[in-house]
Amino acid sequence: MFTDLKPRIGTPEVDELLAYAVIDEPDALWRASAEYSKLPALQLYGWEEEGVLLGLTGFEVTEDGSLEIRHIAVLPENRGKGYARGMILELLAERQPRYVLAETEDEIAADFYRALGFMVYSLGENPAGIEMFRCVYEVEETEEDE
Repeated sequence: MFTDLKPRIGTPEVDELLAYAVIDEPDALWRASAEYSKLPALQLYGWEEEGVLLGLTGFEVTEDGSLEIRHIAVLPENRGKGYARGMILELLAERQPRYVLAETEDEIAADFYRALGFMVYSLGENPAGIEMFRCVYEVEETEEDE
């Protein structure tokens, strides 16, 4: 079940998953939690089965109708089972964005987005010398949208 995690920010299960998704630097988890708690435009949802939180995704729906994925994580023992894919597909169905954006420095994550139909563009290297990628998924308009 896809569920709103904002009321559970700061709990051990949410912190564990969010920690997998944030940059590995001091205070990154605290900053991300504070942003999700304070900023109404930021949403944090998770995938639960049988009372166990298996994955989460944090995102922002912008005024222009796009959805920007800020964080996505699945517990290590549940990776490769389709939970991240399921969360993105659920977001597409529920939010119906015009397009979806994500940025990553992880080539495996870029390949994951590419497999879902995202166009992946290199942004070059960041100041630490790590290549960054911008992933864009344009939602096709249906006859109902026209």
